[in-house]
Amino acid sequence: MKRRSFVLGAAGALAAQTSRPLRVGLIGHTGHGNYGHGIDTVWKAIPEARMIAVADPDEQGREKARLRTGAQRAFADYRQMLREEKFDIVGVCPRWMDQRGAMIIAAANAGCHIYSEKAFAATLDEADAMVEAIRRNKVKFQLAHQMRRSPFTLTVKSMLEAGEIGDIQEIRCRGKEDKRAGGEDLMVLGSHLCDVMRMLAGDPQWVFAHVTESGAAISRQNVREGTEPIGPIAGREIGSMFGFADGLHGYLASKATKDTHDLRFGTFIYGGKGVIFLPNANYPNGAQSYILKSPAWIPGKGAEWKPIEVEHDHRFDKEAMMTANLGMVEDLLDAIKKDREPACSERAGLWTTEMITGIYRSQLSGLPVKFPQILRKLHPLTVLK
Repeated sequence: MKRRSFVLGAAGALAAQTSRPLRVGLIGHTGHGNYGHGIDTVWKAIPEARMIAVADPDEQGREKARLRTGAQRAFADYRQMLREEKFDIVGVCPRWMDQRGAMIIAAANAGCHIYSEKAFAATLDEADAMVEAIRRNKVKFQLAHQMRRSPFTLTVKSMLEAGEIGDIQEIRCRGKEDKRAGGEDLMVLGSHLCDVMRMLAGDPQWVFAHVTESGAAISRQNVREGTEPIGPIAGREIGSMFGFADGLHGYLASKATKDTHDLRFGTFIYGGKGVIFLPNANYPNGAQSYILKSPAWIPGKGAEWKPIEVEHDHRFDKEAMMTANLGMVEDLLDAIKKDREPACSERAGLWTTEMITGIYRSQLSGLPVKFPQILRKLHPLTVLK
């Protein structure tokens, strides 16, 4: 099944209309989250971007980053860099989340638009502070949930809006379920799934969840840090149900198992006339989506799973992460130009934090948790008895 092409060209259009280069700065931290998943190198594909400076407290990593990105200057302290340089956009790169909030707030206070590694924040109070700084300074923010601009995702969304599988009956998402299955999977990769679910179904109204460790309800002894600083996590088995408008339910799960597969990491959308599977994978590699036009949701009697084809952006065929990030950066540039909300703005980032922390809060209370949450000052796991 062949769908129309989604061409990523906002940056080129903006370049034709801008009178000066875009001044770009980078914040990284070698050995402490590094430079994320290509947040530092995507700017090479933006014709009008000029890499002005990079900040990294690690001396050797800082010099390597300067050479790698072509930055004109390098700083040990990102705060000093933001004081001394004038940027249009700052890339907040580290994967680790323990400094991300401070970096984003500092960049926003310096009047810079921001492209940031995910996830957004570990706690609601930090997320709220980030949102406040972004909006008070009237800057644009884009979170690197690259599925937002994948041609497969956009095609699937258009198919759903056109009613190709009828009214949506339910949405089911599964984490990657590798060695991080459970709490770490939920934070690191589940943030993508939460974002896709919201993109397809709108804002959730509530969540009801069950979080266990070897089948037993989580306790204080199960709270731990992940393999990287991402805030407190718990549980090796997570099942959650989100309530959306008009009685639609979405399900998100991650369970430790020896029998897993990367391609299960994704989203099934069940409609009255069929099913669509949208894998969470870097476009264009491994991102193939499928449709089954069967109201019974099983193959047979002429119904079979068929690939959903799109015309690919072939600029970086062997660099999937470059292609994925480029779509997000081009959308950010277009949002700046048109003064609109980016595809994955601070609002979307805040919602992923709402959804993830809501799962833990529901487990602790044994009840559905309504959104937005009332209790926002402490992570639910920090008050676990």
